[in-house]
Amino acid sequence: MKSKKLEVIGWKETVDLPEWGIESILAKSDTGAGRSALDVKNIVELPGQRVQFEIVLDRKDRSRTRTVVAAIDHQRHVRSSNGQEHERYFVRTQVVIHGRAKEVEFSLVCRASMVCRLLLGRKALAGDFLVDSSLKHVSRPRQQARMIESETSFSEDNL
Repeated sequence: MKSKKLEVIGWKETVDLPEWGIESILAKSDTGAGRSALDVKNIVELPGQRVQFEIVLDRKDRSRTRTVVAAIDHQRHVRSSNGQEHERYFVRTQVVIHGRAKEVEFSLVCRASMVCRLLLGRKALAGDFLVDSSLKHVSRPRQQARMIESETSFSEDNL
């Protein structure tokens, strides 16, 4: 069986969330984290196992957001890096990293104090990416995150 070639990426990369109409969001590749996390605010549970939230696009201007409605994959208690446990929602979407598309599970959390809006954990990186911690922005130069359609809300029904 032929093994898949691993793409080398840096510890910080610019990625896309095409199903949600987002290009060039800043992501940290964190091999110390098992799961991935997305910087969101205003989380509201909806009927039918769905959740609505605003993805924060810019660290300095937290008013730049994209509203999304997604299916809840599951909920669980998660211990944050400071040791506190919180109940979190998990959703799935496609992420494009270095030109390679992959479905990734994200926990929805406020990452206001963090540099990157998105954290890619080991589960998201495994089998496809090799992280070189001495590099950043290997896949493309850093750009400001932007919405690729003029709609203000994205949901699974729109896709």
